[in-house]
Amino acid sequence: MKAYIIMGWLLLITFAFDIQLTLKNMSKLDLTKEFKQYYTAALVPEVVTIEKGLFVTVIGKGDPNGPLFAEVTAALYAVAYGIKFSSKQKGRDFTVSKLEGFWWVNGDYADPRQAPRDQWNYELAIRMPDYITRQQFSEAVLAAEKKKKSVFIRQVDLKHIEEGLSVQLMHIGPYSEEPASLKKMDDFMQQQGLRMNGRHHEIYLSDFRKTAPEKLKTILRHPVSK
Repeated sequence: MKAYIIMGWLLLITFAFDIQLTLKNMSKLDLTKEFKQYYTAALVPEVVTIEKGLFVTVIGKGDPNGPLFAEVTAALYAVAYGIKFSSKQKGRDFTVSKLEGFWWVNGDYADPRQAPRDQWNYELAIRMPDYITRQQFSEAVLAAEKKKKSVFIRQVDLKHIEEGLSVQLMHIGPYSEEPASLKKMDDFMQQQGLRMNGRHHEIYLSDFRKTAPEKLKTILRHPVSK
């Protein structure tokens, strides 16, 4: 009888522990699920409306394969994770979301994609929960500076971005093959009587360090106007 009582208590404790873990996981906000439409695209060009979102961003210039780009990216992640850990301590944990890039060039290039890579401008971004405050952001910047000596940490910003009416497509494959997908978007925009009205936008859904090039998933998005 005593053995059954002990077993009963063990089962009860195990059940309570499982419930606690479940509640803990449920309380962790996954932005890719919270904003599913934002992180989803079809394999063919489509017109969508992108609402305003809150992001940490940092602006840079140059070849994305260069060391400077890696430093800028590291600074952005340092602040993003600082915000995450601060928010977690306040009981509002979330998963740091996907890296994004807004790209453009200055000058009179007929096709910006033909510009030298060292002339590329970019604004890297990571989406944040809407409840993140300017104070939380500032505290995360200060904390990141103490851990990582980088001139780019002070250049990270917290801002809202709203693209509105856009054309997008899911590109699957190496980044080097994006021009073929962009051509599909250009043709679709022309057929629909739309013109580009903003910066070229990419959302990197796959981790290129762990994913074969032919399986990389990238959302390509262009704000447009009629």
